Amino acid sequence: MPSGASGSDDTLDLGLSGDLAALLAEHERYGALAPDGQGQHVRQKRELPAEHPAAPRQNRESDLLDRVGDWPSSRTPVGTMRLVPVRMDRDLPLIAAWMNDPAVAAFWELSGPQEVTAKHLRAQLEGDGRSVPCLGLLDGVPMSYWEIYRADLDPIARYCSAKPHDTGLHLLIGGVPDRGRGIGTALLRAVADLVLDQRPRCGRVLAEPDVRNVPSVAAFLSAGFRLSAEVDLPGKRAALMVRDRALREVL
Repeated sequence: MPSGASGSDDTLDLGLSGDLAALLAEHERYGALAPDGQGQHVRQKRELPAEHPAAPRQNRESDLLDRVGDWPSSRTPVGTMRLVPVRMDRDLPLIAAWMNDPAVAAFWELSGPQEVTAKHLRAQLEGDGRSVPCLGLLDGVPMSYWEIYRADLDPIARYCSAKPHDTGLHLLIGGVPDRGRGIGTALLRAVADLVLDQRPRCGRVLAEPDVRNVPSVAAFLSAGFRLSAEVDLPGKRAALMVRDRALREVL
């Protein structure tokens, strides 16, 4: 299996599913995938809401993710992106609505009453800070949900030989008009670069989308991640995606 880096020590000797094998072959042929078929990034015009303030400043000494709430915004080909840590009182209705979209629920499995999503968020917000749930604002508009987490402190570490300070990403795009147009690819690259810029001790950014979610895997590949392996995680077979600090200028 191609790992994207010679001598990589995190690649597992597992066979690829048919869909992922075909996806990799296409990616190698064309160099990058354009989910919209034309390689163009299309934005839907929106009205900006009222100001969406960041969470209070975090204490550096006790923070496991280098103060995500203080990370700067990032300019991308599709607009200015900013991560804002979730506040339950402000953000729960929006995130719960996204979780009830059938396309999202198929992979996140958090559909149902708001309390289902609240329980998921509360576990992170009341934890030790190893996972930070965030809204992704694009040109000031909340349009995506992210979880930035310490992969080396997560159960996934048992499946991917995680190194100290490896950082993981979970992402969902909230609005249907923002899907399949290359927006996810642009945001994934921007956030992965933010992680590497703001967490100098982090050598790799990881993700583990479900292998059935081929559009998601394609977005990661186009965002500079490499497919390291397929791994069996509790509840799913995942594509282990890796963005290496050492390869960020190459991929």
